[in-house]
Amino acid sequence: MAFPKTEQQWAERAARFLKAELKRADVTYDELADRLKQYGFEETRASVANKLARATMSAHFLLASLAAIQVRNIRLEDL
Repeated sequence: MAFPKTEQQWAERAARFLKAELKRADVTYDELADRLKQYGFEETRASVANKLARATMSAHFLLASLAAIQVRNIRLEDL
C-alpha cells in the first residue's frame, strides 16, 4: 500500500486506523472518552466522534487513544 501524498490523506488514514483499532479492541467512543481521562484528556463521546468523522485529531490524541486501548505496536504499513 502506498503512503498518502497529502496532509488530508494522512489525516483520513489515521482516523480509519484508530476506528479499526477501536473496533478490534471492542471499545466504544464513550469508553475511549472515559479511558482518556487517565491521560489528562477531557473528551466526550461526541468530541471523539467528531474528531474521527472529520479526521481532525492531533498526534497526541491519537497516541493517547492507542495507549488507552492498549495498542502496543503499530507499523506505518498498517496505516
